[in-house]
Amino acid sequence: MVDKHIPDDTLLYLNNVTVSFDGFKALNNLSFLINNRELRAIIGPNGAGKSTMMDVITGKTRPDTGDVLFNMSKIASPGETKNLFGRSRLNKGSIDLTQYDEAEVANLGIGRKFQKPSVIESLTVWENLELALKGRRSPFESMFKGLSSTGSKKIDETLEKIRLKDRRDLTGASLSHGQKQWLEIGMLLLQDPKLLLIDEPAAGMTDEETFRTADLLRELSEERSLVVVEHDMAFIKALNCKVMVLHEGSVLAEGSLDHVQQDQQVIDVYLGR
Repeated sequence: MVDKHIPDDTLLYLNNVTVSFDGFKALNNLSFLINNRELRAIIGPNGAGKSTMMDVITGKTRPDTGDVLFNMSKIASPGETKNLFGRSRLNKGSIDLTQYDEAEVANLGIGRKFQKPSVIESLTVWENLELALKGRRSPFESMFKGLSSTGSKKIDETLEKIRLKDRRDLTGASLSHGQKQWLEIGMLLLQDPKLLLIDEPAAGMTDEETFRTADLLRELSEERSLVVVEHDMAFIKALNCKVMVLHEGSVLAEGSLDHVQQDQQVIDVYLGR
């Protein structure tokens, strides 16, 4: 049963989500919500359910039970009962993500960045972004059909955001690890997502890249929602956002970083290890 008292600015809502693999509960009645333009950090020990949670949100894994609703704040107009795939909307025009596969979820406005960058190293920074530009459906069109002035402007704006304007003509192979991470974030931004799921962005970065990445994510949260899974406590502190701790597939604690670091249960199962 969907809670009728969900705040109006809710973008993503998980309610009592359970996922089992051969009897092991990777998620155990997991419930939380993400607001519009919210930056949320998620921490927890290995096996806590962080990856499974992202798999459920992005349509890679179907939950056994529970609600996974997106775009909660969109109020359906009279007679608006279908979304862009012709499937029924729920509760204030929301979308039931459990009905969709990964490609469909991406088209609905959810982008996912994995820990390892997946840029094409033989192409330039600009060419990688051009391939990712929303609406350019095939690699042939992206590489050989002229780019519109609107498309060029979007890429220029993205280059500015991801701190790679002076690297636009360099190949992906020539970038540092951190710069590759920024480029992949830029590629996702060109899909105009409402929600970004980012997995361990600080892993392998220099200290300078780590803090510049935190700055970037905070800036991006002014326009969209971001969920960041991370282990680096210095990076999470730099994000300066609400933190949620997962343990055994459920929310163990949430609040500011200072708050969860003082929680004895969090210390016992995660921080004290």
